[in-house]
Amino acid sequence: MRHMRVIAGDFKGRRLQSVPNKLTRPTSDKVKESLFNRIGPFFDGGLGLDLFAGSGNLGIEALSRGLDRVIFVDQQKLAIQVIKQNLKQLNIDRQAEVYHNDAFRALKAVAKRELVFQYIFLDPPYQKVSYQKLLLEISKYPITDHSTLIICEHDLNNVLPETLACFKQFRSERYGATTAITVYRSVTGGL
Repeated sequence: MRHMRVIAGDFKGRRLQSVPNKLTRPTSDKVKESLFNRIGPFFDGGLGLDLFAGSGNLGIEALSRGLDRVIFVDQQKLAIQVIKQNLKQLNIDRQAEVYHNDAFRALKAVAKRELVFQYIFLDPPYQKVSYQKLLLEISKYPITDHSTLIICEHDLNNVLPETLACFKQFRSERYGATTAITVYRSVTGGL
């Protein structure tokens, strides 16, 4: 099983378990460090949503760097088990909610709770989920405001639009030969 680590914050250097299958592609430490240095690097509270959470790598890094709470969602049972194990190992399970659910149903569920997220992490399996559909779905609900950042990790060949629904690209960067991260900011909040 491949190990990852928390890069900075309260749990710096602590190891995380990865999901032991080929369906999950963990964000590398190098990409994660660069990403958080761009959007943080540290947070003064706030709420995060880690959709397609896998091992919980991105959401846990956000908690380590100061987010108050993160909701983790994945549709793989094995991923859910690994997320819970990683949270328990760091003793931060009380700062998290973990749901075994489809991303689109999960968005509807959090909207019913009237939650507004400061950070939404989207790292679906490459080529399996349309970012356009995802961002349009997010825009249907009042779960963002003007300060929300939506972080999309995607295949380098998948060029995301400059604007989509109520979101505008804040920055886009490439990492190595296969990975890009595009960050959107909500222009108006939800529709």
